[in-house]
Amino acid sequence: MRAELLAVGDELLYGDIVNGNAAWLGRQLADVGVTVATSTVVGDDVEVIATAIRVALDRADAVIMTGGLGPTQDDLTREGIAAAAGVELRRDDVLEAELRRRFQAMGRLDGRDVPMMNYRQADLPRGAQPLPNGPGTAPGLRMEIGAGVVYAMPGVPFEMNDMFTASVLPDILRRAGQPAVVVHRVLRTAGMWESAVAEALAGEVDRLAPIGNPRIAFLASGGQTRVRITAQARDRAAAETLIAPVEAAARAALGAGVYGGDEDSLESVVLGLLRARSATLAVAESITGGLLAGRLTDVPGASVVFRGGVVSYATDVKASVLGVDEGLLAAEGAVSANTAAAMAAGVRARLGADYGLATTGVAGPAELEGKPAGTVHLGLAGPDGTTTRSVRLPGDRARVRAFAAVTALDLLRRTLAGLPSSKIVTFGDDATGESRE
Repeated sequence: MRAELLAVGDELLYGDIVNGNAAWLGRQLADVGVTVATSTVVGDDVEVIATAIRVALDRADAVIMTGGLGPTQDDLTREGIAAAAGVELRRDDVLEAELRRRFQAMGRLDGRDVPMMNYRQADLPRGAQPLPNGPGTAPGLRMEIGAGVVYAMPGVPFEMNDMFTASVLPDILRRAGQPAVVVHRVLRTAGMWESAVAEALAGEVDRLAPIGNPRIAFLASGGQTRVRITAQARDRAAAETLIAPVEAAARAALGAGVYGGDEDSLESVVLGLLRARSATLAVAESITGGLLAGRLTDVPGASVVFRGGVVSYATDVKASVLGVDEGLLAAEGAVSANTAAAMAAGVRARLGADYGLATTGVAGPAELEGKPAGTVHLGLAGPDGTTTRSVRLPGDRARVRAFAAVTALDLLRRTLAGLPSSKIVTFGDDATGESRE
């Protein structure tokens, strides 16, 4: 079955609200083997909505709409569907009575009738069937137009989720017959930019292209790249069988770049490696300003191995709190590999940890100490000595800081796991950190 998503609302076009409904619906439909052909956003205009529906029905079996079912004058989805079908709106007596009952139950009538504008939610295009809205007042609707079907749901996410799960999805599955099972396998990578990941898997992507099943997608976000392998089969076991050789090939090609699967985070993997060694960690942060400690302490149970951190943002704090030699700071400044190494050794000693991890650099937008924005130095001190890593990271201030935290965690991961260091010394122009999901 082929479906198209259509979201209605000027607020989506103007960027006041992000269309998270489309992402949620896309995942739900993909998991039951329904192909989502396109996802479109239109404004609050009856003819624009009607045209979008007609165009979508020419390409798909089902159009799944969100938004525009409220009581105000700019809620025009009902009118748009009626125009697309060439029918009039009618007032549904059952919906009108239910609307009145809901207002009474919520104590909102106070001796008065339902506000006239709210009765618009009891209007349906002729031939449409209402879809119940358990959490809210705006009913959805289902309408067959030609050989296709249109579903309209509220834009409020929790109302949409409830209606889709209870009414829309069962109807789609009934119309589609028993769809194939879709299984996703995700490999998470760090220390490799997206183009390097894609290049490593180019042979496997080319091999699968004529088959089309399984498929490989690359999803870059926050300085990391996810590799998603998707297979479709008659049942889960068959889909897993299709995925297995592709996953094995991907892991072999990516090597040390793979740190986990879909349920893993880089920080949870690092904490697990520390826990396996019965080792503890302390962090000294300058450029990351507490991001490292924040990511680590977001993981339940981090206190077993994480001792704490020092945000030594000012240069003199690096000397007074972490014990970095003042002569070194005078000669090389706060942004240097040797300073990062001294910070790591200092926090390790002062907090009594097995490992000390440090970050220093220039987040931007301006240069600091003659070093350009994006310059980052990392230090790692442990039982086997101290190591450093220097990188040049792309993006604005927020991205440089976020990428620095990821790079530091990856340095510690590779060290703890006995893996080779990442070969990246500078991220490529394609490593924007933007997700293309």
